[in-house]
Amino acid sequence: MKRSLLQFTVFLLLATAGTTQAGGPRNLILVAGQSNAVGFDAYAAELPADSSDKDVLFWWRCGDPPPDEHDSTSARHWTHLQPQPVGNPILRDTKDGGEAGPKLARQYGNFRKPEGGFGPEMGLARELHREENQPLAIVKVAFSGTGMRTDWNPQDAGDGGACYRALVEETKAAILAAREQGIEFRLRALVWVQGESDANAQDAPEYERALSTLLAALRRDLEAPQLPALLGVNTHFGNDKNPFIPKVIEAQRAIATQDRRCAYVDTAPAETLLPTRTHFTAAGTLDVGQRFARALLALEAAAAPK
Repeated sequence: MKRSLLQFTVFLLLATAGTTQAGGPRNLILVAGQSNAVGFDAYAAELPADSSDKDVLFWWRCGDPPPDEHDSTSARHWTHLQPQPVGNPILRDTKDGGEAGPKLARQYGNFRKPEGGFGPEMGLARELHREENQPLAIVKVAFSGTGMRTDWNPQDAGDGGACYRALVEETKAAILAAREQGIEFRLRALVWVQGESDANAQDAPEYERALSTLLAALRRDLEAPQLPALLGVNTHFGNDKNPFIPKVIEAQRAIATQDRRCAYVDTAPAETLLPTRTHFTAAGTLDVGQRFARALLALEAAAAPK
């Protein structure tokens, strides 16, 4: 009974979601990146309720690399904005006596807590709803611990490009699924929360080139040549001691300066989880989403005809 009621609710949401109040396509925003895009430490139990969530179409896939059956997903169906469950993370083997066995490479689980969590999509959508009160859809594709060279490289047909391909494939599948319900989208923006994994001696010097390559490829592959991109990273990653985070920030700022369709979003004031400050807290994650929403509105206002 509960499943049938949920399916009927989603059907009604989709049935009334085809156009905005102005009669055009519904805005679609992509949210992507690594663990702070996933919301690894943004616990679902700490998310305040908001009635506007039910009006936002939502499609997600998040986990850890590589993209696989262990990810948390919306099962390639549209639903409404909500925290995401942990999915089916690989359990580490234990030795006799219960000691942890060998650590599996880059298998972190989707969220730290069994209750699941949420990313900046929540604060983003809620802030836009407060400012605009317009229909919105979000596709979220994010994977913890992922870097440009190792996971998001559109020029790598192997594992190094697996997360990029997942972003493109999930976005196309989401658009097609909506179209089959009579819903058309306008790709409004990419929200990119990533860079911590590139804050190292090998990858930081290449970050600007790598992220520029990803943006160019995504605009091409999604046939959205003017797609705006909002760029941000946890500036406190490494407890303010990582010497390469400033290089990543510099690269994101440089892209935003060179590309009028991009904006750098400063996340420094957002609350991070002590003692390591690796991830934003639930309150910090909501704050980050709100900052991206305000940056998007400012970017669009600056581009509007005078």
